[in-house]
This record gives sequence, C-alpha cells and structure tokens, in this order.
Amino acid sequence: MSEKNELLFEMKNIEKIFAHVHALDHVNFDVRKGEVHALLGENGAGKSTLIKILTGVYSKDGGQIFMNGEEIEINSREDASEAGIAVIFQELSLVPTLTVYQNILLGKEISKFGIVSDKAEKAQIQELIDRYGFPLKTTDVVETLSVAQKQMVEILKALATDSRLIIMDEPTASLSSRESELLYKIINQLRDRGVSIIYISHRLEEVFNLSDRITILRDGKNVGVIEKEDIVPSEVVKMMIGKELSESTASRELSTSDAETALEVRNLTHIGYYNDVSFEVKKGEVLVLTGLVGSGRTEVVRSIYGADPYDSGEILLNGQVYKPTVKRSVANGFGLIPEDRRTQGFSPLLSVTKNVSLTSYDKIAKGGFVNAKDEDDLGEKAVHLTDLRPANPNVQVGDLSGGNQQKAVLGKWLTRDLKVILIDEPTVGIDIGAKDEIYNIIEELASQGVAVLMVSSDIAEVLRVAHRIIVMREGRIIKEFNHGVATQEDILLTSSGFVSEEEAA
Repeated sequence: MSEKNELLFEMKNIEKIFAHVHALDHVNFDVRKGEVHALLGENGAGKSTLIKILTGVYSKDGGQIFMNGEEIEINSREDASEAGIAVIFQELSLVPTLTVYQNILLGKEISKFGIVSDKAEKAQIQELIDRYGFPLKTTDVVETLSVAQKQMVEILKALATDSRLIIMDEPTASLSSRESELLYKIINQLRDRGVSIIYISHRLEEVFNLSDRITILRDGKNVGVIEKEDIVPSEVVKMMIGKELSESTASRELSTSDAETALEVRNLTHIGYYNDVSFEVKKGEVLVLTGLVGSGRTEVVRSIYGADPYDSGEILLNGQVYKPTVKRSVANGFGLIPEDRRTQGFSPLLSVTKNVSLTSYDKIAKGGFVNAKDEDDLGEKAVHLTDLRPANPNVQVGDLSGGNQQKAVLGKWLTRDLKVILIDEPTVGIDIGAKDEIYNIIEELASQGVAVLMVSSDIAEVLRVAHRIIVMREGRIIKEFNHGVATQEDILLTSSGFVSEEEAA
C-alpha cells in the first residue's frame, strides 16, 4: 500500500445498541494518513454515535478499533487523546478571558520548580503558529477573536498534543464566507502536512470540494464509500435519503394561495445576516423558510417580530407599512416561537399558567394588578388547546417533556387573537408522537386563517407542513417551491448550492 493510501485509523464492525435499538449495526469506517474523510448521513444516521465511540464518550458494544494497524481500546477521552485523536465541536471549548497560548496549554503548562514559564509557553506556541501560518498572536485574548480565529485556537490545541486525527463537527456553521475560505486553506495545509481529518457537515458543497473520500451512513449502517473522483452530488443525496420520489419523501401539492396577504417583506436587509429578502405570507397559509444553519432564516424572522433590527427594506402588515417592535407585534396579533425554547421560550420554574400569562398581562391586568381568575382561565385554556400532558396548568414547565414544553410555548399565543405566528424550528428535540401533535396545531391555526411563517432545517418536517417552501442560502433567497411537489432531494441539493439533474436539463 502506498503512503498516500496508508491507513491511519480503522473501525471494524462497530456496534452500539440503545434499548434494543441498533444505533450502529456493524459499521466500518477508516481514515488514511493525510486525507480529509467526510462522514455523511441524515439526522439519526449514526454519525454522532460513531464519533462519540471514537472519542470515548460512548463505549462500543461490538467491533474493533485500530490505529496504525494495532488494535486499541477507547473508553475515555483520555484514551482518545493518547491515541492522537482530537475533536473540534461546533460549540468551542475555550476560556474567553485567557490568551491564545494560555488556552492551548491549559492543563499542560510548562513549569520549572512549580513556576509557570510564560516565556517558554509563548515560544512553543509561536513556533506552532509560525509553522502553520495562522493569523494569530500568542498574547491575543480569546474573547477578542473572530469565530474563525477561535477555531484556529482549537486546531492549535489539537496540534500541540501531536494529534494525528482531527474531527471537525460542523466547523463552518457559524462562519462567514471569508472565514470559511480561511478554514478551507488551513484544512488543506493540515492535510499536506500529513494530518488526517474527519469532516462532518450538512453543507454538501464544501464536503464535495474538500473531501478525498466520503463515507455515507443511513439508519446506523454503511451505505457506501465514495472516492473524490466518483462523487456525483445527486447520487450522494439519494444514498443519504435511501428512497426515490414517493409519498413518504415528497411534499403535499404545493400552491400559491389566492387569499389576502397578511404579511409581506420587501427587500429586507440586515448587513452581515441577510440581504434583499422579499416574500409574502397569505392568511391561512404555511410558508416555510428552509436552508442550512447560518443561511439567515432565523434572523429574518426575528427582524419581522421586532426582536432584531434591519438596515433597509420594509415590512407590510395587511397592506400597511409596519415598523415592528416586540410590544407592537404582540398588540398586532403576532406570536413568536423562538428557536431556543429553553432559554427564550419559557421560564422553567414558573407554572404553565404563569408562562401563558406572560404574553397576556395587557388583557388580564388592570392598574398593576393581575386578575387571578382570568389568569387561571388562560392556563386552563392553554392546556385544553394544546392537549398538554399532564393536563395540569399548575405544573412547572421545566418539569415537562420537550414536546409538552413546546406546547406550553405555543399555548402562550393560542390563547390570544393570533393573526401571524412565527415559528422557528418547532420540533427540535421532540419525540415523534409529540411532533405530530405540534404539526396538527400548526395546521389547525392555518385552517383558522392565521398566517404561519415557519423556519425548519428538518426536510421531512418541511415537506409535511408547507404550502410553499422558500430555500435560503448565505443570506439570500435562492429558490421558491410553490407548485407541484418537492422532494427531500430537491431541498437538500438546492440548499447546498446544487440543482437536481431534472432541473438542470
């Protein structure tokens, strides 16, 4: 075997079982020395489980792991580190108030007679920075750095421990285009120096450009391994999805409603977040904004509600120019279900009743005093409208399941006279049964004439509820699906910057 194709690392017949469910079913995965190997698959395909076994978070239930041809056991993070494996997560693990060199050598300080030598530490990290040409100074304080520079610090942490295999999990999700280009150069440089990289990303375009090979998982099993020269985007997507066009992977019959326009945005721009965004939402319509994380969807919705500013363009409500503020939006019949319900959607220590009342004090409070009976009635109404379980308005929302927490957030708005509801990632972290209940609530709202503007990254969810679909990419609208049917393949290829063969023809 040539050095170019020499294996650094190999996993054979890896199994992981959770409650009698095979999360990984005899999965094989290997990485060559000095290659970028992408790991692809839809949510739930087994990527995260495989990486957690590789990094010692989970123990495997079967199979073998080899490094440089020798079998090893990885049962802890320390085992992974000793094997030369490092991981860079999307959520970075740096101490903001420390400098670059202090973060890199945290826990591995250079000392003599118990005294840390700043000079020796700076020299060691400066040599590493110079070797890779990173635009960093050893004395830069991490909280002053860009997201891309912080990722470089994480990479340097890995290189400082002589890591031979670096796992990058959605590394560009929070990066601008310019920052992403810089990261790509660094990845290519690392590969040229013999470092191996496992690359996990939903951004297929960058995966295809960067990767030497791609391994695809589906339902906890191997689907295929593809060399760079054999990559065909549409075929990769079909392998990930595992189905051709069918009722289970196609949308309803999409169409443009002839109802009155409830909400319209014209050329809305927030510099650095989204640009020249225009669309309208009809009464009784579910319009879904989809695309990759960082495409600007959430920021558009927050600007419409008045939670975030915008630089130019205009918003119209029922045909009239509308200048949103949160207070004005609530008064005008808007509701917002935020992306992060746990920190922005509810107060965990308050009861369902108290949470529901938070958006209705304008109706149930007079002279600074809350009408207790009206407040209790709101709580009971929310429980009834959402079929909350347990059906107890006095239970603390923090004690509810994820699905019932989301119902409590919805309940805040269902008890008001809604005209427009903005819903961001409505079913993240929710079980299948609760998802269907949430979808039924959304469809019931639309049937009552409420204009629904929804953001979702879950393609199956998009196809399930949307009357029209808008795909955003890098802050712009790139395509609207408003007639016929759309498939998972259509959405995935479009959001990743590709088009299907049928569309290209």
